[in-house]
Amino acid sequence: MTSIPESRARAKPSPEKFAAPDLSKIEVLAFVGAAGTGKSQRASQVARQYEIDFVIDDGLVVSKGQIMAGKSAKSEKNLVRAIRRALFEYTPHRIEVVTFLASRAPCRVMVIATSISMMEKIVKKLGLNPPGKIIDITDVASSEEIHNALKERREKRQHVVPVSRTQIQRNFAGKLVSQLKDLFRGRDRDDSRTVVKPPFSFDGRVTIEEEAIVAMIKRLAVMGDHIRQVRELDLVPEGDDLNVNLVLDIRLGDKSALYIARLLQKKLSVGLSFFTGMEVKKVNITINEFIL
Repeated sequence: MTSIPESRARAKPSPEKFAAPDLSKIEVLAFVGAAGTGKSQRASQVARQYEIDFVIDDGLVVSKGQIMAGKSAKSEKNLVRAIRRALFEYTPHRIEVVTFLASRAPCRVMVIATSISMMEKIVKKLGLNPPGKIIDITDVASSEEIHNALKERREKRQHVVPVSRTQIQRNFAGKLVSQLKDLFRGRDRDDSRTVVKPPFSFDGRVTIEEEAIVAMIKRLAVMGDHIRQVRELDLVPEGDDLNVNLVLDIRLGDKSALYIARLLQKKLSVGLSFFTGMEVKKVNITINEFIL
């Protein structure tokens, strides 16, 4: 099988007009294990054993090392967007995958997830049948193999996806690290795994209180010689992005107000992205008082 041509991939149904297709003829299995335990390394092996047609893993639909539909969560620029991508919360992404699966029914699909709860959310979001069988990572890997996989994740911060190098180069924007041949490969000569290194960790759950973000902004703002005081600060979420409104007292020195404002915008955008994984869409600055 080959991936969907670009011209076909662009011709997606409008979200407003999209009617969910019938996926009742798709048989679903689930492959579950905690992050870093080696699920993706063994995805091809399990898929062959259970005669799986398509694997759903981190936002992608994959078949024998080829990306058939979707977009990888590991290609996202921050953790928040990655989680939403993996759970198919973006409507155009979900429509693309659902439409593709409907076009290949009847078929057998395996959903890879870090927990049963995550798997259930993916299945529900896509409108698939509940899984007829749930395979745990402990069913196909020894405790020693799982331990080694976790150790490798901690030390190298790398992630494995069951996709060929050629496919990854078109989807991972320079995050390619290396390629590993599948130690379990059988009749499929093109069966391989690819290691990528996203700029964040998938391990654990992240919650950031608004007060913490406010404190970060205030700290970043007053670092340096130009911002004397933050008079007002307002955070306005916009989807996965964040807008920041500031009222400031500034000291001009030998710099113009415009230079100081643009420098602060860049500092806050880069700083918040680094510390929280959130993207800053706008930083609106109002100057309350100039201090010479």
